[in-house]
Amino acid sequence: MKLPLGLRALLLAAQLLAAQLLAALFLAALFLATFLAPPPITADADIAAAAHASAADAARSGPTDADAARSSPTDAGYPAIAARAAISSGQGSPRAGPVPASAWSWPLSPRPAVLRAFDPPAKPWLSGHRGVDLEAPFDGAPLKSPAAGTVSFVGTVVDRPVITIDHGNGLRSSFEPVASSLRAGSAVAEGDVLGQVQTGHCGPAPPCLHWGVRRGEDYVNPLAFVMDLRPSVLLPPLNPGP
Repeated sequence: MKLPLGLRALLLAAQLLAAQLLAALFLAALFLATFLAPPPITADADIAAAAHASAADAARSGPTDADAARSSPTDAGYPAIAARAAISSGQGSPRAGPVPASAWSWPLSPRPAVLRAFDPPAKPWLSGHRGVDLEAPFDGAPLKSPAAGTVSFVGTVVDRPVITIDHGNGLRSSFEPVASSLRAGSAVAEGDVLGQVQTGHCGPAPPCLHWGVRRGEDYVNPLAFVMDLRPSVLLPPLNPGP
């Protein structure tokens, strides 16, 4: 049965309108996925939800040694770090402001080579390198806590074993890939072994450790806590000649 000419024209117009609407929705979805997508999941994100859940579980279990550890960073002189804050030669997060002068220990021994430097993105949702990659001396090398604190997260993120240490005063370190037997709420001192570095982050060789540091919600350069990245200032000689 043939439809009337007017009805056929109406159906054709409806089909064209539906096709245009689908095209508009596709372009809108493509725009959102391209420009408003969140940054890739990394250990530096601190796995906030899991960390908060672990902290809540530790709190429900009653007072532990972790309660004392939360106050230890203050006694260890972290306010002095903030007082000595200095810009780290442009290597800090563009949103993080001043970065402290060195005061922590290297997490690997001997002092490791830096395989990939800190390279934060210009915008939070863009890709970048929100930490540093350090060469481990061998597979299974011990990871040591760079400063005192409390374990806030231990677990797997995507396919990577991660451990996060809350150092107090808003500072948190995250390391991957690290196999650890510690549990959330455990107190650690500077130099305590947190676990063993695993292969996989930088390929099969060399084994390397990704270290990220956050101050509040901002990423900062981890090297600023173990090196003095402040620019050098040349001073005149004390006894200038005639």
